[in-house]
Amino acid sequence: SYDMTGVTGASVEKDLDMEMFRAKYLPHAVSPEALDQNDREPEEQLQALRLVTPNGEPTATAVLMVGKDPQYWFPGSYIQFVRYDGNEVTDPVKDQIRIDGTLHDQLREMDKVLRANIATALDTSGTKHIEQPDYPYPALRELVCNAVVHRNYDSSPAPVRVYWYADKVEISSPGGVYGSVTKENFAQRGATSYRNGTIAEAMKNMGFMQQFGMGIPTVQRELQANGNSPAEFDPQDNFVFVTVKRK
Repeated sequence: SYDMTGVTGASVEKDLDMEMFRAKYLPHAVSPEALDQNDREPEEQLQALRLVTPNGEPTATAVLMVGKDPQYWFPGSYIQFVRYDGNEVTDPVKDQIRIDGTLHDQLREMDKVLRANIATALDTSGTKHIEQPDYPYPALRELVCNAVVHRNYDSSPAPVRVYWYADKVEISSPGGVYGSVTKENFAQRGATSYRNGTIAEAMKNMGFMQQFGMGIPTVQRELQANGNSPAEFDPQDNFVFVTVKRK
């Protein structure tokens, strides 16, 4: 897959943050017992984790996960967040943020943005006071993570977009259906293909994905438990759109 190919012109010494690799990536990707017994050089560790090609070029996954400047090599590899004061894209903008950096840094920053924008009401009608968010945070987090992991990094300069309206949240991911997933079977049980297998594996190792193939069922379960309607998916040739209605 593309994420395992080398980035022409990039080098381990110049373009990878090896301190980040050792401190953040390696401990999540390799067990402590294996690390204690591992006397490999950093370049050998990178190759064992499929982060460099046999000729020593950093892969797309390496640049996106532990690169010093991922957007230099992949200009569209960021998240664009826009909050509108209304229900249409023509309404006034309340807030907008560009979130770049490595993919895990983007998702950690996006976690803060999601939590800051979810509104929580307090139900005091019963004997216990119950918090009722207008969106379940785990569902939105999963959808953003999926958009980042499964997007097209090969040829699309577009970012992942999170558009927050008064009545809904829309997320778009560059890159249409892939592999055995079609427009007809999208979001159905068992329909799973990974455009970026090593990126997905890296995200799972770092705790952003819990279990392969369970993202959409998790989203729908969280929405139902919170009282929201199911997420609506609209897969197209070059984008996948998902809409979550406000509770």
